[in-house]
Amino acid sequence: MHTVTAVAHRGAPYRFRENTIDSLRSALEQGADAVEIDVRLTRDRVPVLLHDETLKRLWEKDRPLWSLSSESVRELTAGGVPTLAEALAATDGSRVLLDLPGQVDRRSVERILDVVRECGAEDRVYYCAGAPTMLAVRAADPSAEIALTWTSAAPPRAAVLEAVRPRWLNYRFGLVTRALAARVHRDGYLLSAWTPDTRRSMRRLLDLGVDSITTNRIDALCALRKG
Repeated sequence: MHTVTAVAHRGAPYRFRENTIDSLRSALEQGADAVEIDVRLTRDRVPVLLHDETLKRLWEKDRPLWSLSSESVRELTAGGVPTLAEALAATDGSRVLLDLPGQVDRRSVERILDVVRECGAEDRVYYCAGAPTMLAVRAADPSAEIALTWTSAAPPRAAVLEAVRPRWLNYRFGLVTRALAARVHRDGYLLSAWTPDTRRSMRRLLDLGVDSITTNRIDALCALRKG
């Protein structure tokens, strides 16, 4: 069976709350090759792990992150929302895929990349999001490893690929077909897919030859890899 990079989506969210230290550690203990985390900035420009714009869904606090200091976030969540620096320390030695959700300006991107550098994690961190955000990442770090998230079966324009210079093309798993996989590989890119959570969907992607799968069920994916 095709060997695929197993990426844990926000850690192990079926076992622990997503984007928490416990979730990340659990995913790595289950055999993940990398963990995917979502990073946003607080009011005082501290990168923390949160996918949503507010604390409501996960922490039952209807407060937008941009309005809160990092200390307020810590108090409201009893320390449950880690900083990026804490997450990088907890995953020391492992690959980390940073997803940058929402509209992220270049100054915010630069702050996030500064923290990655301060933590000495440049060699194990890579980035995913749509073209505008990945253009900002490329401008801030010419050597960054990028997985360009693409939400259409139509290929990215040549000008976008030339500007972003991704290593990976990152597609929603339902868009991946044999023809798409062949095209991506023929053009010299690695193919990643997100986020299948059934074994049937994972097997289909493995059969199509994808290079990476990001899933909420990292245990199931790692079990499939063992055959």
